[in-house]
Amino acid sequence: MGKDAPPILEAPAMADTCSHLDQIHVTSANAAGCEDCLAVGDTWVHLRLCVVCGRVGCCDDSKNQHATRHYQASGHPLIRSYEPDEDWWWCYADELAFEVANAAPARAGG
Repeated sequence: MGKDAPPILEAPAMADTCSHLDQIHVTSANAAGCEDCLAVGDTWVHLRLCVVCGRVGCCDDSKNQHATRHYQASGHPLIRSYEPDEDWWWCYADELAFEVANAAPARAGG
């Protein structure tokens, strides 16, 4: 490289494991849908469960993005899918998707 070459920028490494698992307090809920959308009579695409406090919000494909807005307002970093037959989890803070072995379904009753 010459002396005028631009510096090489490296993206920060993503976490290999979630460092917020100690914040899991809720693993299932019994909500009819996105709590904020229901309150204003709006619709959603997919649902997410905050496993810190149990709030159900809509995903980023939904126009209101209530799950992400909840994270931004509350700082609660962990969600899991609240969709039938999906068992993935996401940590906003670590930008990490993961699964929890033997976790019960997020929706109470299945």
